Amino acid sequence: MKKNLYIAEKPSVALEFARVLGITGPKRNGYIESESSVVTWCVGHLVNMSYPEKYDEELKKWRLETLPFIPDDFKYEVIDNVRSQFQTVKTQLEREDVETIYVCTDSGREGEYIFRLVDMMANTKNKIKKRVWIDSQTEEEIQRGIREAKNLTEYDNLSDAAYLRAIEDYLIGINCSRVFTLIYGNIISNILNTKYSVIAIGRVMTCVLGMIVQREREIRNFIKSTYYKINAISAGNSFKYKVDEESIHFNSPRLFNETGFKEEKDAQDFVKYLKENNEPIMGEVVEVTKTKEKRNPPLLYNLAELQNDCSKRMKISPDETLKIVQELYEKKLVTYPRTDARVISTAVVKVIDKNLTGLLSYKFKEEVQKILDEKKYINLGKTKYVDDKKITDHYAIIPTGVGVNGAGKLGHEQAIVFEMIVRRFLAIFFESAEYNKLTIKAKIKTESFYLNSKVCIKRGYLDILDDTEKDENEGNAESNLSSFKKGQSITIEELEIKEGETTPPKRYTSGSIILAMENAGKLIDDAQLREQIKGSGIGTSATRAEILNKLERIEYINLNKKTQILTPALTGEIIYDIVKNSMTSLLEPNFTASWEKGLSMIEQGEISKNEYMQKLNGYIEKNINKLKQIKNQPMIFKQILNIPKDIIKGRCKCCNGEILENSKTFYCSNYKFGCEFKIWKNELESFDATIDRKLIDEVMCKGSAVVIRDNGESVEVIIKDNKKGGLVCDKKST
Repeated sequence: MKKNLYIAEKPSVALEFARVLGITGPKRNGYIESESSVVTWCVGHLVNMSYPEKYDEELKKWRLETLPFIPDDFKYEVIDNVRSQFQTVKTQLEREDVETIYVCTDSGREGEYIFRLVDMMANTKNKIKKRVWIDSQTEEEIQRGIREAKNLTEYDNLSDAAYLRAIEDYLIGINCSRVFTLIYGNIISNILNTKYSVIAIGRVMTCVLGMIVQREREIRNFIKSTYYKINAISAGNSFKYKVDEESIHFNSPRLFNETGFKEEKDAQDFVKYLKENNEPIMGEVVEVTKTKEKRNPPLLYNLAELQNDCSKRMKISPDETLKIVQELYEKKLVTYPRTDARVISTAVVKVIDKNLTGLLSYKFKEEVQKILDEKKYINLGKTKYVDDKKITDHYAIIPTGVGVNGAGKLGHEQAIVFEMIVRRFLAIFFESAEYNKLTIKAKIKTESFYLNSKVCIKRGYLDILDDTEKDENEGNAESNLSSFKKGQSITIEELEIKEGETTPPKRYTSGSIILAMENAGKLIDDAQLREQIKGSGIGTSATRAEILNKLERIEYINLNKKTQILTPALTGEIIYDIVKNSMTSLLEPNFTASWEKGLSMIEQGEISKNEYMQKLNGYIEKNINKLKQIKNQPMIFKQILNIPKDIIKGRCKCCNGEILENSKTFYCSNYKFGCEFKIWKNELESFDATIDRKLIDEVMCKGSAVVIRDNGESVEVIIKDNKKGGLVCDKKST
């Protein structure tokens, strides 16, 4: 009797397929079998690309003359620690009684790649191969996926893109890591006081490192400036000054952002002008503008948006969020998590009432019942929340409506994330929030002052997102302003000068960097190029969290676990400077996003894999050969890093030794002789503050320094112990 073989990506998914298929046979060594079917599984990747030494033993040693390394044919090998499971899968693929193979790995580029590698290594022939493509793991969806499975060949473009993504990362990683290490590795070791230094370069990883370093340097180089705004107080209301064409200061270089002055004296002179021959100070209401504003519910969650929200609200990393939502997916509670789409498809919207009905047993029963009773889902297909053109592999993350009775057994973090997804989903069935906006324009002499009010008159979707979406009225309450009429004279009780300060850009968090990676095209200045790679980001929804993990693991960046704020480590800054002055394209979002766009074009069949490989090989050959020509590395290195600026001038408080830095601490150069002075870089995490070289330099020279907390507050820190080091908040400053 001929059998069907089902291959899943992991054991838990395989067991679910077996349950749905009614396979009740015993679980054997890596597979389950019944009279008509066999279910087996991978455990993630079973096969990977071989290292250069598998092509030639001589390539095990890193030498410039062997670069660039671009093989004509790539070699692959079974991963040692999963060899037994590979053999099990291979055996099932080769069985004579297996007629049709159903590929049930994750429905995406990476899932496709996992099976194709196994299939290639097993050299499976003379079998019918079909692809099961599903958006959730509900019984109904699995049955549909099997029933509507297409021939595997229809996914060949996706497979090509998966292979090329891996080849691209492999070639750039191996060639660039080796050439940079051979040229600069020894010098980095000398600076970091390490035995040796391997420089890790990656197509996506290095670009993300560049984004984090650039943001940190913008903050570090930021020069605070003071400005002075003018407010006119009338009947307890504060009218704010803004220049217009009638103003005596129109286009004046003395202005700050058209709403104030750069110098206090100019602000004082301006107030004198307004008061001159105008006692008491009078103004006239010249405009009263009333408008209504609607705010629609936000789009549904994709993975990046969910990771960002979880980083902000729960202070968990993107990787932790992905693990949680993957668990929810495997519990059938939500749809496929590794998606870039924030909308659903026309096919899904036709049966969306099933998702809603399933939520009747969840905590929002009344809200769901009202949506169903009033059939608020009927016209959803005509809204911005449904758009087939904005969906590639999978639609947005939404609740399936299945398994909700078990939601009460979820862990604390799982429960929070599931509720966030449910709230965001239900919000699209609610009406818009509505606001009354009122703007009053008053004139004092030639100058314009404005009073604004924004009041929520209809909460709409805010009723379901009230604890996750910011909802606040802006300005003065509308009732307080109803007395102002056009042409009315008003008495100005006071003209106040309000001092303000400019603020530096905010550091990336683990969530905001994910969004920045997703929207990398927006970072490109060239409008034409920006349009060309529209919709392409850095990395994919499936890989971005792991990129951050790797950067932290190899100590190129630091992640504050409490605040999720990212900062570059010293090693990361050194790597950035080297790459910036040697192979700048690796740091440019347009470079990384354009390669991602190319992979998308392969998926769509718009370009061939041969075209892509020619471009890739040309890029590597050109840049590696150029790098090999670099001579006199120490001189270039000093020029790149401008090292004297980075030397910590202050000396050890215990023994007067030099203060050195590694990835985790600032420490004394005499540590080999017993000096224990040390300051850990994470010592101020409890104060939500970051320790950098500038702070250490100041505290070692002066004994204290002012550190800016992540919330913008200042706190003074001092050395805790002159013998053992450490930093502590000076209680006198709080």
